[in-house]
Amino acid sequence: MELATQPLSKSRDAYYWRLLTTALSFALFGLGGLCLRLFIFPVLGLLPGDPCSHQRRARRTIGRLFWTFIRFMATAGVLTYEVEGAERLGRPGQMIIANHPSLIDVVFLIGLVRDANCVVKQSLWQNPFTRGPVRATGYVSNDGSADMLDDAARLLQSGQTLIIFPEGTRTQPGKAPAFHRGGAAIALRGAKTITPVTIHVSPTTLTKAEPWYRIPQRRPHFHLRVGHDIDPAAFAALGPAPLASRKLNDHLHHYFIKELTTDERSAPGN
Repeated sequence: MELATQPLSKSRDAYYWRLLTTALSFALFGLGGLCLRLFIFPVLGLLPGDPCSHQRRARRTIGRLFWTFIRFMATAGVLTYEVEGAERLGRPGQMIIANHPSLIDVVFLIGLVRDANCVVKQSLWQNPFTRGPVRATGYVSNDGSADMLDDAARLLQSGQTLIIFPEGTRTQPGKAPAFHRGGAAIALRGAKTITPVTIHVSPTTLTKAEPWYRIPQRRPHFHLRVGHDIDPAAFAALGPAPLASRKLNDHLHHYFIKELTTDERSAPGN
């Protein structure tokens, strides 16, 4: 797995070339989702195994295809990327917490962690391009219920890796991420360890309410950095669950603000 892009020719950084390849990327993503739902997952479902085996097979398939998609966009000149510390991802009972600056953050992380489960927006269950894959993989619907928190915690307790974006939606450009406490509550209930992943995109692209065709004037660079593990037990010992959850959430919030500020200062052009 190549964790950093190689230099590309200047012609592939041209605005209209990137606009064309961005449109092609979105078309391929949508068609890929339909193909998974109509052809690939029905075939995989015929293979032997229990429901958990089928879900794991589906997650691994999604992971491989997502990383292939990332590599396609990089080769076509849509974006560049760099990943630091990916070898520390994918451990049993690990909860991966990331900020959410762009539409394709989840594509990066699931591509990197091939067998990970993920908490995803409930709307994906109604989208014709995505509802097949999210149901086949057993991803957790972020419906805000107490059952969702319990289901996610049980996945961690069973040894799965879980990816979550505590903001619940993409960060608005120029604003600090605001974490909901649900991620901290899940971690305290079931995670063996918490691993933060900071995602910095320069220049920003595919932000909330931004159409796909509004691409930046230069090719965006995605920088993913895996931080040091955080022990949820250290926060669980601080007091009752609501207090521990608030303290853990505050710790994560301050951690991401500090790391993202450092990334912003070191970004090219600053």
